[in-house]
Amino acid sequence: MLILDGKKTAADVRGEISSEIREAVARGLRAPGLAVILVGEDPASQVYVRNKERACEQAGIRSLAYRLPATVSQTELLELIASLNSNPEVDGILLQLPLPEGLDANKCLLAIDPDKDVDGFHPVSVGRLVLGLPGFVSCTPAGVIELLRRYDLPTEGRKAVVVGRSNIVGKPLASLLMRPGKFGNATVTVCHSRTADLASVCREADFLFAAIGRPRFITADMVKEGAVVIDVGINRTEQGLCGDVDYDTVCGKVRAITPVPGGVGPMTIAMLLQNTMQSWRQRLGL
Repeated sequence: MLILDGKKTAADVRGEISSEIREAVARGLRAPGLAVILVGEDPASQVYVRNKERACEQAGIRSLAYRLPATVSQTELLELIASLNSNPEVDGILLQLPLPEGLDANKCLLAIDPDKDVDGFHPVSVGRLVLGLPGFVSCTPAGVIELLRRYDLPTEGRKAVVVGRSNIVGKPLASLLMRPGKFGNATVTVCHSRTADLASVCREADFLFAAIGRPRFITADMVKEGAVVIDVGINRTEQGLCGDVDYDTVCGKVRAITPVPGGVGPMTIAMLLQNTMQSWRQRLGL
């Protein structure tokens, strides 16, 4: 059984990014810039932003932090986004969600220039993904595919089941798995709360992706012998962090599995940096 180490893989990605940036700076080019907007005092959001800032620092990306009070108006927030859109040294804009009550997150996300949408949430980015055009891919699904690629676990011609249909993970992941290529070309089924006999559908999967947000929901009886299981969930319980997969009972049955924590989570931030690099290269014509 192979444990897919997202922490190590993400460190490898950051190292590659760092090397590219050092070489570019040595040639007189500017480093990439990522603007991060945090509104309010949400503790989880503050942790996420600190982790992103630390990852930027390790990779050599300039992290431009904008910490705003929860009392900021919608107009002020939109004005900040507009100024970042027009700033030539900002390659990516990340608006940390959730926003405090009274602020329209959708309106703010739509205001971000799609060419700086390194989170991959803008409808233009989603449309490019579905149509198979170049663009930014939502970071968690992109991290899942990168993990499969780095461990050489091709999905081509295999049966893939995605449990969860969120706009952030389930839907974009399904689109990626259907794209042409060695780590696409899968036959994809997307399951959700209304799926009849979910366990039997999951048992058909060569690749099972759990992104439903329910602790230890996927149990051993739902998993096919020798499957690859990717656990996207991160749930806080009294016993600590756990995924959507009952890891202890499932791990002995599978070909490969991601742990929680240390699996997909670190890859999400790594892909945020990768998207920022993609924007930076385009801006500098590299």
